[in-house]
Amino acid sequence: MADEDVHKQDQDQDQEQTPERERQVAAWRGARRVLSRGVREPRVGELLARLAALGEAPDVRDRPVDVYGDGVVADLEARVAELLGTEDAAYFPTGTMAQQVALRCWAGRTGNPLVALHPMSHPEVWEGGALTAVSGLRTTHPTRERRLPTAEEVRDLPEPFGTLMLELPLRDAGFLLPSWEELEELVEAGREREAVIHFDGARLWETTVHFGRSLPEIAGLADSVYVSFYKSLGGLSGAALAGPRGFVEETRAWRHRYGGQIFQQFPQALSALAGLEQELPRLPSYVAGARVVAAALGEGLAEAGVPWFRIHPEVPHTHQFQVWLPYEAERLTEAGVRQAEETGTSLFRVWSADGPPGLSVTELTVTGPGLEWTAQDVRAAVAEFTARL
Repeated sequence: MADEDVHKQDQDQDQEQTPERERQVAAWRGARRVLSRGVREPRVGELLARLAALGEAPDVRDRPVDVYGDGVVADLEARVAELLGTEDAAYFPTGTMAQQVALRCWAGRTGNPLVALHPMSHPEVWEGGALTAVSGLRTTHPTRERRLPTAEEVRDLPEPFGTLMLELPLRDAGFLLPSWEELEELVEAGREREAVIHFDGARLWETTVHFGRSLPEIAGLADSVYVSFYKSLGGLSGAALAGPRGFVEETRAWRHRYGGQIFQQFPQALSALAGLEQELPRLPSYVAGARVVAAALGEGLAEAGVPWFRIHPEVPHTHQFQVWLPYEAERLTEAGVRQAEETGTSLFRVWSADGPPGLSVTELTVTGPGLEWTAQDVRAAVAEFTARL
């Protein structure tokens, strides 16, 4: 299964399985044609069967289990460091923990608790204020625009800051990336301010197409990088921090203090290694597929006579992007569920009123199933969807 992020709407609401939510998941699960399969669709037995299949591989079956981070977890750490071109990498059970530990360690090393980052970045929006509440750090924002900051904006920050954190891509703004030249200038501006550079690279794996650079080249711009194993690679959970050996070793000590030194984690590690082997090589094709889908969506919405729409970015930077329409979120979500139930095609899922009044937005992800769609398939699905509004 190619993984898809749990929608922000789920993170805002209680996780209770209401009848309406159960209906939605049943419609998505039953759809024959989708752009990507979501994390709520598989059943426990299906996930266990996939894990069992991984365990039957000849190079896995007789491998010793991990205990407090050795064994297969250490193998995963070594593989991440190799892929990113860093000296070392440490496994973390969650990305939130990895981010908190990285920024805390850099603050201790620089002696400056101020972190420069975007107000829409993950620590500011989705980590419960942990930077301040748990680590005692403060934040400053180079820009409030829905994009990555510019080098000039970083240079113009009034206070000295110890760390410049860049989320690549910036998910809540539309999975946006700067150009390679802009990224180099951003990093240089941070270093001119005597700051260390940390990449929130939860989705860094799929940025190579946009940047036209390898993973080691991208990661090499930063002092440390966080990557996720479930957002794009389809792993069960988990993350890694990569960087210089001494820094990573320090983060392992803080991982223990934060409660992340878990007894055994071989299911997560095996699924992450499988994602690196199977999904990582396919990510460039997903980005290409997303660009086909985005262009065809624009054509289909125009043909349907929708009064206004926005595909953002118009040419996706990764395999994920936003779609904006001028209807109520509940109406759009219901139309998508009905389309899945009645036609077996699921184009859009959950929408939210996350923007100006009268507009709703959703996120689209294109993975393996989406590569089977032609532009005509997308236009036909748009017509079916808009007919149900």
